[in-house]
Amino acid sequence: MKAGVTGDLTPTRVQGTMAKMDPFEGLPGHETILQGVEDLQHGRETVPGLLVAVGGPRLRRLGLRVPRSRHEIPEHALYDLLARSDPDSAHSRYNAWIRLLVSFERAAECVGKQAERH
Repeated sequence: MKAGVTGDLTPTRVQGTMAKMDPFEGLPGHETILQGVEDLQHGRETVPGLLVAVGGPRLRRLGLRVPRSRHEIPEHALYDLLARSDPDSAHSRYNAWIRLLVSFERAAECVGKQAERH
């Protein structure tokens, strides 16, 4: 893990209060990624969970604790889930979700690089 950056998004005690050590707060897609990690931890098949599974390898390299997905190819599972609710728009919605993931990953990489410099 990079110095100064922690991907541990679990609550920690700070002077008697609950606080989150989350250097990624405020990044594009942050809430979706948090929800996806939680969904994966609880075995829920949701769009955020499958999105995090798609980005799992890169998110892990960034220091996030991402549970393994039960899907061999999470990209297919994500597309299939989107197609169930509206097959005609599944492709464009899939691409939009992937863009959100990539935006988060790129921004998180910048946070990591800034922390390395300090």
